[in-house]
Amino acid sequence: MALIRSVLHALWMLVTVVPWGIIMCVSSLWKRGIPLYWMAVQWLSWAIGGARVLLGIQTRVTGMENLPADKLAGAVLLVKHQSTFETFLMPTLMPHPLAFVFKKELIYVPFFGWAMARLDMIHIDRSQRAQAFNKVVNQGRKLLAQGIWIIMFPEGTRIPRGQRGTYKSGGTRLACETGVPVIPVAVTSAKVWPRKAFIKRPGVVDVSIGPAIPSVGRRPDELMREVEAWIESEMRRLDPEAYRDSLPLPQAPREAR
Repeated sequence: MALIRSVLHALWMLVTVVPWGIIMCVSSLWKRGIPLYWMAVQWLSWAIGGARVLLGIQTRVTGMENLPADKLAGAVLLVKHQSTFETFLMPTLMPHPLAFVFKKELIYVPFFGWAMARLDMIHIDRSQRAQAFNKVVNQGRKLLAQGIWIIMFPEGTRIPRGQRGTYKSGGTRLACETGVPVIPVAVTSAKVWPRKAFIKRPGVVDVSIGPAIPSVGRRPDELMREVEAWIESEMRRLDPEAYRDSLPLPQAPREAR
């Protein structure tokens, strides 16, 4: 049954992404920026709705009250990355437009990537690390000033359930450069949508949004250790079965602010 449901969902994604990608590209001839972004989110909501109906995947979100309330308040969201699910889900949850930081190769993916290329996202060349980060800061500063939040996956790639990747400080460096807070987010998507797996299973994905952490006066590496400690501790609370045999987390050092 899980295989059949997964096939049906894959077909749903395929038959909707092609016309959506075409509509997005055509619409971008006269519509850009935030209005075009919310058009894109409509397809993501179809993908998440399809996962709910066809795959039996439900979401349970806590911590929405931790998000900045001001319309133009900036933020950098740093999200645990376990599967494709959260890349589709996060824009459908957030009250602000999001700008993903992603490798530029994705814009060449037919239909989906073509549509992404028309949005205000930050696509980078990972082979040019210094120039890539400068681009993230320059574009990120402009987008944050418009009330667009930056979303990054600090582990850089999808991490198997119950494991921890290497947290890179790019997101906290951006926050420190621009003076906006970081918001850690824990997501248990691998319980139902495992990394690189075609077959998905019914269940509940927990999304926990942590308190905003100020970046002013902080060092990026020290700030990232705090983010990592919160996310990984929260993952163990949300999905204790996956971390049953894991070693306890070391306490993140806190420096005077």
